[in-house]
Amino acid sequence: MEFSSIAAIYFLFFAFSAFILLPFGVRTDEEAGTQRVAGQADSAPHRFDLKRHLLKAALLGAVLFAIYYANWTYGWITPDDLDFYHRR
Repeated sequence: MEFSSIAAIYFLFFAFSAFILLPFGVRTDEEAGTQRVAGQADSAPHRFDLKRHLLKAALLGAVLFAIYYANWTYGWITPDDLDFYHRR
């Protein structure tokens, strides 16, 4: 696998992980015990730590990519294994 393919696939796992992790570990102003800003949604986060979120996404993306790459290298699950319509 070429480096450009590795980088592109890792970026896809990273972006997927970033969106999946968005609702986890975020507290609202009510949960934090502070007052909301006028016009703010009830569900708005109290404080969003972008660096920490991106670090978590990078780590999860690396783990998912490692599993993907191991499967690509060793062939544990192949496209034939996922063909549910033409089973023999």
